[in-house]
Amino acid sequence: MADVTGTTGTLVLAGTPIGDVADAPPRLAAELETADVVAAEDTRRLRRLTQALGIHTTGRVVSYFEGNESARTPELVEALMGGARVLLVTDAGMPSVSDPGYRLVAAAVEKDIKVTAVPGPSAVLTALALSGLPVDRFCFEGFLPRKTGERLGRLREVADERRTMVFFEAPHRLDDTLAAMAEVFGSDRRAAVCRELTKTYEEVKRGPLGDLAVWAAEGVRGEITVVVEGAAESVEELDAAELVRRVQVREEAGERRKEAIAAVAAAAGLPKRDVFDAVVAAKNAARTGPADGKGLS
Repeated sequence: MADVTGTTGTLVLAGTPIGDVADAPPRLAAELETADVVAAEDTRRLRRLTQALGIHTTGRVVSYFEGNESARTPELVEALMGGARVLLVTDAGMPSVSDPGYRLVAAAVEKDIKVTAVPGPSAVLTALALSGLPVDRFCFEGFLPRKTGERLGRLREVADERRTMVFFEAPHRLDDTLAAMAEVFGSDRRAAVCRELTKTYEEVKRGPLGDLAVWAAEGVRGEITVVVEGAAESVEELDAAELVRRVQVREEAGERRKEAIAAVAAAAGLPKRDVFDAVVAAKNAARTGPADGKGLS
């Protein structure tokens, strides 16, 4: 589209239904019909969506997914610089939330291009609301790593997180993920597995992580969102050995010792000096060869 006004266009991030097409916001249909360019994660799913809404796109439709984000972003930015209204949609939910979109938004912002949104359904917020867990403070962790060691490392990084946590997971990895969560967070930590949200077979399974891991071992299908209760906020009385162990866990996950000590102290409600002294004592004991062979290297 030629820039006849000397101004840039607008990037519109549009939320799409996560299940029930009736949840589509009214503005979505209008934007789909009038956008100069529609960038879709899956053009076939976009076609099904427009058919369900009873509308037709009039602009150019292009694919924009993980495999071509880097290559296609400059093309879309060029269209925006030329004055086009570019609509970005993903398969479900809001673009750039564990879906394509971040690169394009960042590139548009860098060029001072206007970015706006058509708010829509979100699996994160829907799962939080249905979980029955505290939602006054929460964080979104997206998908965990696929490899066992990396997954455990990521979970150890958030083991002391006090906010409610939200994760996405593939159904075939859910049992392993819940088992890993039970191992790191404790089998009694409360959680909710939200499956097929807003769809025909919607299900929310609530309970301790240990019980949920056993349930998931039988096999679970559909789109999965996992909500996990944050760590208890009560001040714990921990002995020196436990403080040292927690520092070691964080160091193994990649944290520097200084940051690990600070995090453990904050979680336990103790002065950093107390944790530091425990770590130094363990290190000195290791050098002199303690009877149990434990200590920091």
